[in-house]
Order: sequence, then C-alpha cells, then structure tokens
Amino acid sequence: MRVIRLLLLLILTPVSVVAQDFPEYREIYVNDFAGLLSNEVADDIRDRLIELREETGIEFTVVTIYEMRRYGHTGAIEPFATGLFNKWGVGNAERNDGVMMLVSLRDRKVRLEVGSGYGTRMNNPMQKVIDDDILPYFRDDAYEEGISNGVNHTILAVTGSWPGEYDASPWVRATNMIGRVVNSVVQGLGNWIFAILAALLPFPYRAYRRWKRNHPRICPNDGHQMTRLDEAWEDNHLQKGQITEEDLKSVDYDVWECQTCQHITIEGYRAWFSSYSVCRNCGYRTVEGDTTILEHATTSSTGRKRIDYHCHNCGDAYSVERTIPRESSSSSSSGSSSFGGGSSSGGGASGSW
Repeated sequence: MRVIRLLLLLILTPVSVVAQDFPEYREIYVNDFAGLLSNEVADDIRDRLIELREETGIEFTVVTIYEMRRYGHTGAIEPFATGLFNKWGVGNAERNDGVMMLVSLRDRKVRLEVGSGYGTRMNNPMQKVIDDDILPYFRDDAYEEGISNGVNHTILAVTGSWPGEYDASPWVRATNMIGRVVNSVVQGLGNWIFAILAALLPFPYRAYRRWKRNHPRICPNDGHQMTRLDEAWEDNHLQKGQITEEDLKSVDYDVWECQTCQHITIEGYRAWFSSYSVCRNCGYRTVEGDTTILEHATTSSTGRKRIDYHCHNCGDAYSVERTIPRESSSSSSSGSSSFGGGSSSGGGASGSW
C-alpha cells in the first residue's frame, strides 16, 4: 500500500508544477502588467472603455503581459486568452458580449478575444483590426499607439460607432470622420512622410529611389565608372558589424568597385522602421532591448522596469532602469470594480509581429 501511495505521489506531483495560472486583475478596464502604457495613455483608454460600458453595456478590457510563460503557458496565445477571459468573467453573464485585448510583449503576440454571444461573426472584423490597425504600430515598437488605435477600431467593429459618437447625428459623425482623416495625415507627416509619398506618388518617388541607388558611380581616383558588386561578393568588403546589420535588416549596404584601380566605395541605407538601435560600444545598429517589470505601479506608488540591452555584433550588454508612472485612480469612478461574469468559447482573432 505504501508503494502505491508513493507511485501516486510521483504521478500527481508534476501536475501541480505545470498547472496553468492567470494574473489577477487590478481593475476591469486597463491592466498594463507589461508597463507598455504611460499614465496619460492608460487614462485616455480607460475613459473610452468606461464610456463604452456606460453607453452600451459592453465590457472591454485591455491586458498587457510580459510573457505567457510566467503563468505556466507556452505555445499559442488563443487558449491562454480564452482561459484568462473566462477566469475573469469578462462581459455580461447573459449576453456574453465582452471583449478582451491581450498583448504578450516577449511572445510578440496579440489577441482580440470576444464573448460567446458573438458566435463567429466577429472573427473576421477582429482579424482586420489586428492586421490593419494594431500590427503596423507594433512592428515599429509603437505599442501605445497600436493599443490605442486598436481600441478605437475594435469599438467601431463591435458597436458601429467611434468612441464618443454613440448618440451622435449622421452630420456630426461625418464631420468627425473628416477631422480624423485630416488629423491622421498631419500627424503622419513626420516619420511616415516617405511612406505617404510612396503611396501617393509611386512612380516619381520610386524612380528617384532607384536612381539614387543605381545611378553610375565614378571612381574618385581615375575617373572610370564603377561596378556595384552582387550580394555574393560584397560581404568580402564589409566589416563584421555591417554584415550583422544586413542580417538584422537594420541597414542595407551597396558596395561599388572600380575595375581599374580596385577602389571600393561602401554606401549604407538605413531601414526606415527597424527596431534596432546604435550600439554604444561598436557603433553599429545592432542593439535590441527587452523590458522586465521589477515593481508594478499602483495608484499610490510608482513602479520600476528594467530594460536589458544586448548587441548582436560585439556582445555588449547593459541594463537601465526606468520609473513606471503611478496608475490612475479614475477607474474608481466607473461605478464597478468587477466583471459581469461573461464567458468566451474562443472567438476572436490573433496576430504576431
């Protein structure tokens, strides 16, 4: 009998080690466990979600985590999101109309999970929001913008109205739409100026880009025309750091050679939206950073996060700590501190960047 008990103990013990766990929510609107949102942006998103619930009864919660592995889960984000959604009970218990946006930073995955009351009719709209309105920002490490923009478009997909326009007249909605378009264009003229020009003026812009990279180079030594080497040969003339930049797609290099005197000219073209930064040690654009939350912020105290930088070229590694602003206490004015008991059967959509 004692042997049987020991065998049962050995069999059952691993189950408790790998058991699925979920974070506990601090509020029902914004739970930024990964520290991706500033206090101001979190407050703005929270206000929109409070208004959504007050005007339509729909519970929409935004959740960011550092990685799923910290909660005992590896693999796809879908089962984790469904489990978290049901653990918290997002949405009305009878209508099952809740919505959850889940961002897992280190896994580089995002999920829009919806309540079972929607069936499958929201799957395609949620996928469109992820593909068109969230991932383009996430791929540029603009997480605040992606989450905020995704919230707006998710609300539009679910309710048919933009935030703040639930009872607006058609005239007001049309006027606001024009304002949004103009504002979007104006704000985007900074880093996106070349992308806009490429879209609006594809032939002149692309022709200029081709000319700039392909026009003949003249050797400064003897005046002969130079030849651009192909990929197979150019690495022979690049430094290790330059080759690493090309592998990471942070910089693309062209190598021109004079066939008469063998003079070499190397020209680099930085990728527009690369997430890699310049290394403080070797000077190449080969540094990547990972964020770890050391202390979560609360409504009464700030938090701390550590950013670990690592250079893929020279191996230089260092860390810096940043303060996470205190959480806003404005959520207490929403009139509710717990979810409505809703559930999900796995509907929604996912994406990765």
